[in-house]
Amino acid sequence: MRVSVVLRYVGSVMICVSAFMVVSAVISYINNVDSGFYPLLLSALLTFTLGVFPMLFVPRATSISNKEGFSIVVGSWVLASVVGMFPYLIWGGEFTLINAWFESVSGFTATGSTILNNIEQLPQGLLFYRTSSNWIGGVGVVMFALVILPSLGTSRLSLSNVELSSLAKDNYRYRTQVIVRILLVVYVGLTVATTLALKAAGMRWFDALNHAMSACATAGFSTKNTSVAFYDNVAVELILVAAMLISSIHFGLIYATFLRKSNNIFKSEVVRTYLAIIGVSTLFIAVSLYGADIFPTIWESLRHSLFQVVSLITTTGFATADTNLWTPFAIVLLIFVSIVCACAGSTSGGMKVDRLLIFCKILWARIRRQQHPNAVIRIRVDGVAQDADVLNNVVIFIVTYIALILVATFTNALFGQDLMTAFSSAVACISNVGPGFGQVGSMGNFADIPAVLKLQDSILMLIGRLEIFGFIQLLFLKWWK
Repeated sequence: MRVSVVLRYVGSVMICVSAFMVVSAVISYINNVDSGFYPLLLSALLTFTLGVFPMLFVPRATSISNKEGFSIVVGSWVLASVVGMFPYLIWGGEFTLINAWFESVSGFTATGSTILNNIEQLPQGLLFYRTSSNWIGGVGVVMFALVILPSLGTSRLSLSNVELSSLAKDNYRYRTQVIVRILLVVYVGLTVATTLALKAAGMRWFDALNHAMSACATAGFSTKNTSVAFYDNVAVELILVAAMLISSIHFGLIYATFLRKSNNIFKSEVVRTYLAIIGVSTLFIAVSLYGADIFPTIWESLRHSLFQVVSLITTTGFATADTNLWTPFAIVLLIFVSIVCACAGSTSGGMKVDRLLIFCKILWARIRRQQHPNAVIRIRVDGVAQDADVLNNVVIFIVTYIALILVATFTNALFGQDLMTAFSSAVACISNVGPGFGQVGSMGNFADIPAVLKLQDSILMLIGRLEIFGFIQLLFLKWWK
């Protein structure tokens, strides 16, 4: 493996991150040179220097091996999180070393968990930088660099193949070089549209932009301590629900729907399953909340139920209510949607509803084979027969995913966390959801979690964002040939 080549392309990502630091510094400057200006400006210079150095001395490669591709992708996520700590550490406040690392990883993995007790204390420039890390991470650190930096040339094809999961690539049905363009059009267009809608609904421009970026990244960083509950605005909630839902559907299908192609949202079996889970979960939770007198009317129950279900299943993590106060039945359903999550090829993390659908079909096929041992049963999704490798990968992924949650839960409990906090925080981090329950509930945070658990949770965020095996592969590079 050519380490110099890996460093060159990771450097290009660092330059991309530094650009957003500069934009954040400009916002600080406009806001009467607030306390975030110098930390952001200095961080931008440091990050740019780290990024440009290998690009100056390492020539561009005409091709990238699979091993180098994995190293570039994983290295970009990790180093983006490292340099992402700079503004927090220089600014100070609640940002100790471990807290700055946790907040940075949470941002770039689009998880949305936080260690901040007082978010509104942050200057506007730092608030925007925090949100911009969500926005970069939502579409993918490397994918964003592919959009911004045309100097990557033909090597962008190799990197996009590594960045996207196999399920996402299968569903795009486009040439690899078109995927980057699709991401740009859908992601930026949706962010702009959501910002304008939130402004029209009564938000300030700054808050509208920040919440739109977080919603489209399905990340969940808010500018308010009480998240979306601060606004208590039905129009704002409905706009965010729409933005989160669209962002959690495969971008290729969204693009195809606008072009009126045959492979669109309305014909997708995965999307129908996804929307059915949302609809049933919302209805059941609303009835549970109304029956327990948590909200005075069925409409209020439906309003809060819909927002929280969509927020968690899309892995966004915005909140309009304290879900710790909800019924045990509602909490169990919310944990279920936090595990399943949204569609492959979107900005969402988690297990993905695609895998759940395929897994259910595998179980049904197993039952049918026992009834008819000689039958040839093909598992199809949207009419396409799935290869044996895809089916095996789905089962292995789900088993590994659940195993990691159980191991993290055990570790959390070992360090004194109650069972609800221990389990839900593990789910929230590996699924990139953000809030859990108990101590890390929708109106809580990770501030009082022991440092060793913050480190574990940040690693879980990276593992989840890199679809588990993308991260694990890096640990075994020396055995690659």
